[in-house]
Amino acid sequence: MSETSFTPDRFQIDATDAVDAGEHVVVAAPTGSGKTYVAEHAARRTLAMGRRLFYTTPIKALSNQKYNDLKREHGAAAVGLLTGDNSINGDAPIVVMTTEVLRNMLYAGSELMQLATVVLDEVHFLQDSYRGPVWEEVIIHLPHRVQLVCLSATVSNADELAEWIQTVRGSTRLVVETERPVTLENRYVVGERGGRRLTVIPTLIGSKPNNRGFDFDPDVGSLATRTKKRSRGPRGGPRQRAPRRWRSPSRPEVLRELRRAEMLPAIHFIFSRSACDDAAREVAQTGIALTSSQERAEIRALAAEHVALLTDDELETLQFDRFLEQLEAGVAPHHAGMVPVFKELVEAAFVRGLVKIVYATETLALGINMPAKSVVIDKLTKWTGDHHEFLTPSQYTQLTGRAGRRGIDEIGQALVLWSPWVTFDQVAGLAASRHFVLSSAFRPTYNMTANLVRRYEPDRARQLLNLSFAQFRANAGIVRSEHELERVLDRRDEVVRKIESEFGPVDELRAALRELASRDADQAPTDDVSFALSQFKPGQILEVDGPELPPHLAVISVAYRKGNRVKLVGVDVDAETYELSGNSVDHVPIVVGSIELPQPYLPNSVSFAYEVSQDLSRARLVGSKRRRRPDPRSTTAVTRFGQEVIPRPARKAMKRLERLERDADRLRGAVVADADSLARQFDSVLALLRNRGHVEDWTLTASGRRLGSTYHEADLLVVESMEEGVFDGLTSPELAALVSVFGYEDRRRGARNRPRPKGRRTEVVGVFPTSELRRRYKAVERLHRSLVRAERHASLPETRVPDPGFMAVAYQWALGLDLNPVLADSETTPGDFVRTVKQVMDLATQIALLAPLPGTQRTAREAADALNRDLVSISQVRSDSEGEDGNKA
Repeated sequence: MSETSFTPDRFQIDATDAVDAGEHVVVAAPTGSGKTYVAEHAARRTLAMGRRLFYTTPIKALSNQKYNDLKREHGAAAVGLLTGDNSINGDAPIVVMTTEVLRNMLYAGSELMQLATVVLDEVHFLQDSYRGPVWEEVIIHLPHRVQLVCLSATVSNADELAEWIQTVRGSTRLVVETERPVTLENRYVVGERGGRRLTVIPTLIGSKPNNRGFDFDPDVGSLATRTKKRSRGPRGGPRQRAPRRWRSPSRPEVLRELRRAEMLPAIHFIFSRSACDDAAREVAQTGIALTSSQERAEIRALAAEHVALLTDDELETLQFDRFLEQLEAGVAPHHAGMVPVFKELVEAAFVRGLVKIVYATETLALGINMPAKSVVIDKLTKWTGDHHEFLTPSQYTQLTGRAGRRGIDEIGQALVLWSPWVTFDQVAGLAASRHFVLSSAFRPTYNMTANLVRRYEPDRARQLLNLSFAQFRANAGIVRSEHELERVLDRRDEVVRKIESEFGPVDELRAALRELASRDADQAPTDDVSFALSQFKPGQILEVDGPELPPHLAVISVAYRKGNRVKLVGVDVDAETYELSGNSVDHVPIVVGSIELPQPYLPNSVSFAYEVSQDLSRARLVGSKRRRRPDPRSTTAVTRFGQEVIPRPARKAMKRLERLERDADRLRGAVVADADSLARQFDSVLALLRNRGHVEDWTLTASGRRLGSTYHEADLLVVESMEEGVFDGLTSPELAALVSVFGYEDRRRGARNRPRPKGRRTEVVGVFPTSELRRRYKAVERLHRSLVRAERHASLPETRVPDPGFMAVAYQWALGLDLNPVLADSETTPGDFVRTVKQVMDLATQIALLAPLPGTQRTAREAADALNRDLVSISQVRSDSEGEDGNKA
């Protein structure tokens, strides 16, 4: 984008001024608003200075796209690419790379003397639970002379992010743009049973929900008045099936409506790969033709160009003819299960206006420049592997950000389809929400800890951890908690003074209440306990005392039963659930800490209880000062007041005092939990590494040095497998197969990183190509069980279970078998096959550099070379001569 080709917006001018002034800059603006203009200005400025710029992105597809964009403007000699899959002109003045590549360069001590600027595109990705910490590592460890240009989606706490970067790196300017470049209209689409036409209404009138939308909800007559109480957000109240009058629109119906209303081209988001394929097939089979004869000819030519390097057998295996038939109709799927070359073809055809509708999973919404006139969201819930999860406001905004093409459309359309499980209030709530808080996923990992030990002294290492955005936010939370605690204590002291002036000493009144509670568990005292139970909140940790109760419970729900009785449900450290009522505890529980409950909120789920139990076992508890219950035979306290029933005003005041004391305990627990929390986690990781022989005092052992150079989600397990000789003496196909178990995960087997319950052995899924591989896999399993025991003892996140489900595929591919027989007996999709093989190649390449024995290094290199062939080796980066759109995956 040439700076003279258009007039920049105000926020773009402000941001480029900051770049020219040498400041770090954080740009928070909606998708499609032109944040990239700021990065391109920084690139021109850096080139003019004769220095280097690194442009980082969260995904390889976006790196490929930015590489092509920058190469067209500055020439091939000036731009390079480093993604793991590709290494092109890595010494160029401008290098595009994934963020992990830059992090690895920093830890490896790479030469960065000429580096002047780093662009962190999609910096809000730092909240990603697995990969997010990499962004913070880069920001913390980059030399201070390097200027940062951080591009973010609109987030509510952009000022907090900019303040943190200023604290860590120096003068930072925040530039925020909240207005979309193209106005967005949100619409709700409803089908009627027996009806041929769809009902399409605006979701919002102004900024308020359209009252007409409530007519399509369950219990039509009363829901409009009850919805706001019952369903304020994604985890709203009870779901009911809708009356049979309404239904979800079919995909062909939606496409016909889009065509009739001139809302094409469109992206229809469906959170299922197979459903995307089914939708494209279903629509194409209706015979609908969205393209002209000229467009169909262009599609055929474009397709021939993209698949030129594939053999006829590969095309047949990939069912290319059926795929091309859909493309020629103007219809296409797009998801991670497709091979990269097919995704590239869809993107190129869509950007050129040849494909009119794409059925895509949410991965299409991240970064890739594929704007459409309209976006359709099939459902507002998606399946995570073991439960349905409601979209967050930020996810909704990311998806709908593709609606509206700048300079082409005056209005972008976002359509949500009716579902029997989602109320209209929830739909409108997402459409109207503007609250997207950026959080931090930073945590000390094994690799990070090894590199901190290698590069810094102990005090400096802990200081660097305390510079993280996570600790910055925690420290801000401490200030807020301390301030709130001060106010709570002031109110408590005021209540104590009032009680003692009107009713006598608090301790004696408290003892009298407990004594009465012990006298008659079915009368007023039970009401007192029930009232106290009703005041507790999910997430609080209680110290309880009662028959057959554990010492501590984490509250997961509080509800009322018939007769206004309270039922509190809690989970103990063994994932057992307990129901507390006024009759089940000897006295009012005490708050001794708190945890953040897992999301989504599913208190009846076994996996939810398990996650809560794990968090409870790691929680830092504040020691209670519970007094012993008075002897029931004593009447001293009651005699003090001269009556069997304590005055109602006194009871009310004491209840208020108890609530304030619980609040104070909760806030004290929050302060303790937040203070130096990352340093404590670091110490736990460091202790585990010392106990397992990777660190001695503050020095890395040989295995610790290997750990510092291993970049993988199962880094420590991989290193310990190397140390135990698990990879030694194998053939190259066997080594390829064994390496696959560390990264592969069968999509059918539940959520990522879900820990295995205690005592349960891993279910072996898949075929072992050789008996030796079975034996080696069992050795990896033994190492994993040992590691997980240590992690549980240290209250650290557990390393994911190794999965043998790809071993046979990797073995056959490394042997040289063709694609068709390799995939014939596997349920792996072609896209997953390519991606997983590339992951195996990456780890095998690392083992080739790090394995203790030269023979194992040689075999690992041979394995990586054997895997890199045919479909896998086809480059995902296309030169300008192969296509001018530059929007390739």
